[in-house]
Amino acid sequence: MGLTRKLLVLDLDETLFHAARRPLERAPDLILFDYFVYWRPYARHFIASVASWYELAVWSSAGKLYVERALEALVPPGILLSFVWSRERCTQGYDPAMGEHYWIKDLKKLRRRGYRLEHVLVVDDSPEKLERNYGNWVPVRPYLGAADDTELLELIPYLEYLSGVENVRTVEKRHWRGGAYRLR
Repeated sequence: MGLTRKLLVLDLDETLFHAARRPLERAPDLILFDYFVYWRPYARHFIASVASWYELAVWSSAGKLYVERALEALVPPGILLSFVWSRERCTQGYDPAMGEHYWIKDLKKLRRRGYRLEHVLVVDDSPEKLERNYGNWVPVRPYLGAADDTELLELIPYLEYLSGVENVRTVEKRHWRGGAYRLR
């Protein structure tokens, strides 16, 4: 019997692109409200590649209109997203040491929609957003606009591997870049 198609949830800012109030030394890929937006290299290729193995969704802690407009420009034609969630679906956390609030992506909300957490992966640059569900988190380095970044290209084979794992929560994901998963 084949494995169930898993859900891959993608973050936007500093994961699939970088948005800044001031332009970088090159032309932006998009101007979104008062932000200069730079796609992470290979972002469209990455989305198209993983769409063949996963049900795709986006969950960002940015505002709804910002998220929708960015996705209109970024997601390749023919790629369907199961859902697009923004800040309204996040839970607010508080860091007393820093005296700051932050956003959490509480995966209980996915479970309530019928997703089994052992079949859910979240690609995100911010560990605090997945503090309640580290077993589902696939960490990526924050993207700050470097034109030579290869993070998403390097992540594709690892996500292909994880698409065949029965329970993704049992796999250590913090050191995926080393390729040790290929030795199993």
